[in-house]
This record gives sequence, structure tokens and C-alpha cells, in this order.
Amino acid sequence: MALLGENGAGKSTLIKALTGVYHADRGTIWLEARLSHRKIPPMHNNSVSAPSIRKSTCYPICRLLIIIHRSRTQTFRPSTRKEMEKRATELMASYGFFLDVREPLNRFSVAMQQIVAICRAIDLSAKVLILDEPTASLDTQEVELLFGLMRQLRDRGVSLIFVTHFLDQVYQVSDRITVLRNGSFVGCRETRELPQIELVKMMLGRELDTHALQRAGRTLLSDKPRCRVQKLRQKRNDSTV
Repeated sequence: MALLGENGAGKSTLIKALTGVYHADRGTIWLEARLSHRKIPPMHNNSVSAPSIRKSTCYPICRLLIIIHRSRTQTFRPSTRKEMEKRATELMASYGFFLDVREPLNRFSVAMQQIVAICRAIDLSAKVLILDEPTASLDTQEVELLFGLMRQLRDRGVSLIFVTHFLDQVYQVSDRITVLRNGSFVGCRETRELPQIELVKMMLGRELDTHALQRAGRTLLSDKPRCRVQKLRQKRNDSTV
């Protein structure tokens, strides 16, 4: 499910209520047809997770296997380093990612760091994943890599709440769309039944002037390049653009 709305619509507040950061003073949370008490959000028993790479990047010298197994200390205590490596390798391979788990996490792309965080959450038996702007800093190939994992998780029965401002991505991976506006619930629709122009109307609360957008688009069209870049390098590898 995609969770959409303008800035200030209430998306972050809702996520914090679901994950226990905020205490909701009204409403109820249902998970798997069971009512979850407001004072004990589902995240407290790992049912709901908002995987993040922020904590991982605080430890740039940590290796993937340590980051993965640090979160499993209560349920899995490997006795040897080889067992840790084996468990971490199997975990990533089960989703189609074959990595050298002995490498430091910061040597991998942002997309792969996101994927490690998601796999860690799933390994802790999370049933609902909240992905808050996961594609904001990813390029096209990295987005497809992440979407591939999201589709795998969906097929395995994991529920995903996808928060983004990229509406085209919403139509690629979501089956339902929920819209918030000014802190209120606007509606929930099947993605295939909701035209993008109507979605924008739900988010803004008014009709979109498509003619004005078309006129603005025509004024921006030009045969002259706006900017030229040569031999642009990425920090994480030696490739050039």
C-alpha cells in the first residue's frame, strides 16, 4: 500500500504512532484481524518495522554479518565467526543477493544498505514494513533493485507501506493507495482504479489546472542544453558518467 499526501499531511505522524514513537490518543490499530492495544504498538513485538540505514551508517567499520546478527542476539547466538558468516550469507541469498558479508557496509551502494536493513527487519519476523521515502537518493537501477525486493516480500505475504512523492513509482509497485490531507484520512482506493489526475486531486483537495501545466511545460522546452557534465565520478566507485 502507498501512503500519500502533501508535506504536512500527517504521514510521518501516523508512522510514528504505528511504530510507538508517539502515543495515539484516538483510533485503533488492527494487525492480522486482531486489535492491537494503543499503549503497546505492534512494533514492540517486531510485527511492524520501519527499517532504516541510519543506525547502520553510524558504524561504518561494522560488517554486514555483525549488523544483521546484532538484531538477532535474543533469538540466534552463533558460536563461531564462520557460523555468523554462513547465516548472514544465507539470509541475503534467500532474497537473491549474493554478497561478501565480510565487507564493510559502507562499501555498498545506498540501495544495498536499504536492502540489508529490510532483510534484517524481515529476519526479525516483521509482518509490516514501513518504507519512508526509500527511493529518494537512488538512481534508476537502484530503484529497480529495491522494487524487486519489495515484490518478493509482497509475494511472501509481507505487508508494505510505501511512502513517496514519486507518483509514477506508486503505480509501479502498489496495489492500494491511501491519501491523507491536513491530518485527516481522505480515502483508500485500488491503484488500478485510480487515475493519476484524480489522485492529485485527492492530495491537493482541488482540481488540477492541466492546461496551465501544459503551457508551463511548453515554455521549458528548448533544444539548447541547460548543463553539460563530463567525467562525473561517484565516491563509492571509480565509474564515470
